[in-house]
Amino acid sequence: MAQNLATTARTGRDNQRYGAQGERLVAGVVPLSNDKTKVLLIQSTRRGGWVLPKGGWETDEGTAQEAACREAWEEAGIVCTVVRDLGTIPEMRAAQELTDKAPKAAYQFYEVRVDREASEWPEKDKRGRQWMSYQQAKLSLQTRPELLEALNRSTITK
Repeated sequence: MAQNLATTARTGRDNQRYGAQGERLVAGVVPLSNDKTKVLLIQSTRRGGWVLPKGGWETDEGTAQEAACREAWEEAGIVCTVVRDLGTIPEMRAAQELTDKAPKAAYQFYEVRVDREASEWPEKDKRGRQWMSYQQAKLSLQTRPELLEALNRSTITK
């Protein structure tokens, strides 16, 4: 599937999709190296630390897969191809961790092959990116159980 590589990232939630229980629908990727020994993580802009590329599935996007690949481009600067549907992961944060800026969500993740890493991308000035082994990523994602679950569902070498 050809990706539209915008030079700016989308912002706001005016076009956000929501599920039947009012949860925000989020699409994300688990970008693995070709030999499946590393995963590409990005710096979180809100919480600090490292996360998987993900974001809202918007109403003008036909599929969650399309949204996931757009987020991978905007946040990590990668052009990718989906190789595996990792399924839906329910919200795992405690109620006190939910806020207006971080509401309840349902996460749809895809394992992707990285076809290209760009030197310039929409959120380059806001986020770093780093390839990590499974053990490094597991430690980095320990406070984000929904992201760790996505990593564990992937075919990364553990």
